[in-house]
Amino acid sequence: MPADLLVSGALVVDGTGAPGVLADVLVDDSRIVAIGNQSGTAARQRIDAAGLVLAPGFIDMHAHSDLQILANPQHTAKVSQGVTCEVLGQDGLSYAPVDEPTRTALRQQIAGWNDEPDDFDFDWTSVGEYLDRLDRSGIACHAAYLVPQGTLRMLVVGPENRPAAPAELDRMRDLLATGLAEGAAGMSSGLTYPPGMFADTAELVELCRVVASYGGYYSPHQRSYGNGALAAYAEMVEVARASGCALHLTHAVMNFEPNRGRAGDLLALLDAALADGVDVTTDTYPYLPGATTLVSLLPSWTATGGPDAQLTQLADPATRERIRFELEQVGSDGCHGCVADWATIEISGVRNADLAGAVGRTVAALAERTGTAPSEVCFDLLLRDRLGTTILQHIGHEENVRAIMRHRTHCGGSDAILAGAKPHPRAWGTFPRYLGHYVRELGVLELADCIHHLTGRPAARLRLDSRGLVREGYHADLVLFDPETVTDTATFDQPRRQAAGIPWVFVNGTAVIADGTRTDALPGRALRMRDGRTASRPGHIPSGA
Repeated sequence: MPADLLVSGALVVDGTGAPGVLADVLVDDSRIVAIGNQSGTAARQRIDAAGLVLAPGFIDMHAHSDLQILANPQHTAKVSQGVTCEVLGQDGLSYAPVDEPTRTALRQQIAGWNDEPDDFDFDWTSVGEYLDRLDRSGIACHAAYLVPQGTLRMLVVGPENRPAAPAELDRMRDLLATGLAEGAAGMSSGLTYPPGMFADTAELVELCRVVASYGGYYSPHQRSYGNGALAAYAEMVEVARASGCALHLTHAVMNFEPNRGRAGDLLALLDAALADGVDVTTDTYPYLPGATTLVSLLPSWTATGGPDAQLTQLADPATRERIRFELEQVGSDGCHGCVADWATIEISGVRNADLAGAVGRTVAALAERTGTAPSEVCFDLLLRDRLGTTILQHIGHEENVRAIMRHRTHCGGSDAILAGAKPHPRAWGTFPRYLGHYVRELGVLELADCIHHLTGRPAARLRLDSRGLVREGYHADLVLFDPETVTDTATFDQPRRQAAGIPWVFVNGTAVIADGTRTDALPGRALRMRDGRTASRPGHIPSGA
């Protein structure tokens, strides 16, 4: 019987970091069955790949597609880049595990990340049920999930800024262990977002002991990427060291003016941790601006009590003045300890259609146009948009981006918000930008090394079974691209433009991009991480005592 697919004459770059070799690759029943000369082999589909590179599908280590992957199943933004797997549940806030009140609060808090799809059926409460929903609905690419620590805290402690009581910590540990047993790859935190930010170091260590017992990893968005960045990175390293948990520093950047040219300080910290036996990896996106929600810039004390209490505070003139003072004079912890530079904060998305005219403008420009103080523009937007406003922050430094992406711990992650009128172009362009701009144009990375960063290395962090490499017996998650033309075409003005030079993408051997066009296939599945764990039930948790 003929095989399903034969890709002939490609430069096969296998994801290990080894140089590419010219070879044919034969795929049958979703697996790679042979690599080498297959000129006499029969196949139902044959692709002449002369001049193209065949690589493992790219793994997005930091994705915010938790609802969009279900609400918009074509998911062209990701699969057209060559992404065949993404990691959800990021920044400590996602939709499992939940109860009904927690889900309601979460939907309001992170609508800017995921939108509020019309008539969406939230038919899960647990991690396992969410993963089941992904499989039942059908998804374009594979998805792994991290248990979000902020969601755990919201579910157990609530929105209050206080230490967790012993019984509450035990409950969070149990919920975390259950999520890991149901297939989560680890735990995420968003330590500049409420309520996860209210956890102290000791609480994080105790939770990470649970993650370590299941062989998972901890993926924190730390407490600062600005004035306190190095101290925040050091805290995360200490959490990993004290708990024995693997650490993945997500969107590992050195942003804001105080950190210009200081990537070397971060890399020295990472090298020292590695030398000390700490298991550390990182991911970055290949752009200078960041993206988040406008409300996240506010001081953390405003978040006590949840979104409704925050809206009440924003409507009070005296409280607004207190917030303004911290933003413009002191440096809000929500703004990473840096004074808000309104000229760098661009509105990228709104939920309230009446505010559409703000999109694409900085807060400073809106203030100048209306003759209103920038802080008042910010507060009024948040009130009228019920905290749903998303922003771009133009705060990055090119020398830092290049230095960090060269490091031996580095993986790729888009940190992409897919919702909003003008999302960050990384939603459509992250992976081709690595290959086109930073490999071909700038030579920051060699091609084989870059593909290792985007495939084999993240697959090892995720402990994926037979994925992440072009190897016989492995699942056929593959991308074919032209190394001479691959490039990102998405821009800040036109952020939803498909990448060039990526004609074919396969998930489990099924084409999701064929001749540059999205097919209707949904061959992805939830990747449940269950191997190599020492705990077999939620109650089997090592004590930190």
